[in-house]
Order: sequence, then structure tokens, then C-alpha cells
Amino acid sequence: MVAEILCVGTELLLGEVVNTNSAYIAKGLAANGISVFHHQVVGDNPKRLAQSVKEAFSRSDILILTGGLGPTFDDLTKETIAEYFGLEMEMHQPSLKRLEEFFAHYNKQMTENNKKQAMMPKGAVVFENENGTAPGLAVTGGGKTAVLMPGPPREMMPMFDNQVLPYLAQDSELVFVSKNVHVFGLGESYVEDRLKDYMLSCTNPTIAPYAKTGEMYLRVTASADTKEHAEALLSPVIEHLYSEIGDHIYGVDVPNMQTAVIQQLTEKSLKIATAESCTGGLISKLLTDVPGASAAFDGGVCTYSNDMKEKLLGVSHETLAAYGAVSEQTAKEMADGVRKLFSADFGLATTGIAGPDGGTAEKPVGLVYVGVATGDSVQAHKLLLKRNYKNPRDFIREYASMHALSFILEALKAQA
Repeated sequence: MVAEILCVGTELLLGEVVNTNSAYIAKGLAANGISVFHHQVVGDNPKRLAQSVKEAFSRSDILILTGGLGPTFDDLTKETIAEYFGLEMEMHQPSLKRLEEFFAHYNKQMTENNKKQAMMPKGAVVFENENGTAPGLAVTGGGKTAVLMPGPPREMMPMFDNQVLPYLAQDSELVFVSKNVHVFGLGESYVEDRLKDYMLSCTNPTIAPYAKTGEMYLRVTASADTKEHAEALLSPVIEHLYSEIGDHIYGVDVPNMQTAVIQQLTEKSLKIATAESCTGGLISKLLTDVPGASAAFDGGVCTYSNDMKEKLLGVSHETLAAYGAVSEQTAKEMADGVRKLFSADFGLATTGIAGPDGGTAEKPVGLVYVGVATGDSVQAHKLLLKRNYKNPRDFIREYASMHALSFILEALKAQA
């Protein structure tokens, strides 16, 4: 099956609202074995919307639409789809009742135009909206299917996951299972070049590389008659990826690196503490973004000045005088100092030059040292991060933080 995504709303065309719906829907469709070859965005114009629908169905079996299901005169998505399929609009009584109950619950008056949201193309399958007033729906005919969902992501996402995907799966005899293998420290082009022959040889499961900010991941997708069979097909492929680039894989189906760090520390009943200079507390922020981080992270300090490095972390005055704040020696003493300060198993420290000014020939902007201390050893890693000229400061801080977390994962592997 081939699907197309059509997002409706003039606010999307004008850039007033960022269109996150397309990415979310495309990812969900791909994970369920439904190919997406085209995305469209069209404003609240009936003629252009009708033309976009016609164009989409000329090349796709399924059309997923978001937006244009509201009560106002310019919300015409349902009417346009009804016209395409040659269907009359009729009142869907269960949806009308739910609307009435919604307004009564909040003690609000339901205006006449709100009833428009309960009007449906005759014979449509209706999806309840648990987070708003506009129901979704699906219409089929002539080998084509249109699925309509509300535009707000908080309404669209649960409807898509809980109702639309199961509805679409009814027509498939296969079960699709995907796993994402997350890679840090290797670029997408390098991974593809190294694994190209293997990736091309894999037809079920398939392997597809994707780039993310600061990292990349490989999506491995298998199809089979059951979920268990599909997962069995995935296992040897993922094992092969580990054999090829395992040193750079930080997890499978883990949302981000900080989650991987917290999960692994928690599983081993270990604690980490952070001492940050150039990253300004960003590593602590990333770690505490993870639910349950308190099991592995008691705290950290942001020691921006040399004075605080000395007073809080015990960095020696002689070290700072001889080597400077941005140095391997200082990073080591910061990491060891914060580990002792919090009685942690790991101490993680960053010191560097985030810019945009302050660099020299010897110590350029983008130079960062990351210290990692355990009870047995203290190491420092030197980074020379390339500048993103639009905002070099944010770029360097973010990449330094990601590298710092990757060094903790390396240290955890070494302890295994």
C-alpha cells in the first residue's frame, strides 16, 4: 500500500505553525509497512484542496489528511472528501451527542456551527476524539481510502496511534515490526558506506539509515505473519550490526543518549555527578529530563569561574595557573572532585571554549575537554568541535554534552 499525507491549513503555509504532523504520521506508517512517497500542504481554499486530493489519489491508495475539521466556514476537508467520493453529508448522531455532552460538561453554550463537526460523509467510519471536539473519520471507495484527523497534534497523535493505525492494519495480512539502532560518533554516510553491501542484501528485514542532530540511527524493519516471527527475523540482523559498529551503538529503541545513560546506571545501581563549565548545566538538564533520573543522579555543579573550580571541586590553584581552566589537567581534577563531592561512582566534567569569542591559536573556539572519573581511574578526552556558524555557542555546548554522555557509556561498557 502507498499512502500520501496532506496537511490542511493556511497557518502551515505561512509558517505560523510548524507542521509536526507529517513527520509523526510518516514515521507511524513506515513502521507499519505503508510506504509514503509524497507529502503535501495546502491552505484553507476549497479549489486548491480539491485539486490536491485529486492529485494525491492519482498516485496513492491511501490519503491521510489533518486539519480542516473544525466548526468554521473555512473548515471544508470533510466536504471536499465527500464530494470526491460522491457521498452526501449526514448528521452522525453519536458524534452530535458527544458534542452536546462536552459543552454541557464545561457549562458552555454550543453554537449552531458546532454541529458541523458532527456532519459526516454517508457511510464513513468515525474515530472518536478523546482530546477535542472534532471527530476523525475514514472513507473508502474505488480502491481508495481517505483518513481525516484533526490538526492539533495533541488530538491527532492519540487518534492516529489508537484508532487509525489499527483501522489501516485490517487490510494487511502481514505484521510489521521495526527497531531503531542508535549510533553516535559515526556519520550517516560512513555507516552507509561501511554497511552498503549488507544493507542491500537485506530484503526482510530491511535496513534504512537516518540522520538526526548529532547522531544517526538504523531502522530495521521485518514483516511476517506474527509479531513473534517478525521479531525473530530482526535479531540476527541487529546482532550483525553490533558486530560491525557495536562500539558506536548506544542502544536499540532508546529515545536518546541521556536515557541510555540513566537506564544503564540504574540497572547497575551506580551514581553519576556532573561538574560543568562550558556546558553551563546542560548535561544535568539532559539527565534530569529522563523520568526516574534520581535513581542514578544525585546532583551536579556549574563551576564557571576558576574560583569556584577551586572552592567546590578542589581543583588546585597550581593546575589552573600552569595549564589554564581549559585543559586536560583541569578536566581531570574537576571530574575527580565532583565524584568525591557527591560520593558518586562516576564524575563527569566539561571545560572548554564555547565562543563565539575567546579562542586563541593554541586554544580555539570549539576546544573542549571532558573528564571522566571512576574510583579506579581519571581520564580526559579532547574534543575539537566544528563550528556551526549560525550559532556556534549552542552547537558546541550541545555536542560537547552528547560526547560527554557517550564517554560515560564507554566507561560503563569497560566495567561490564
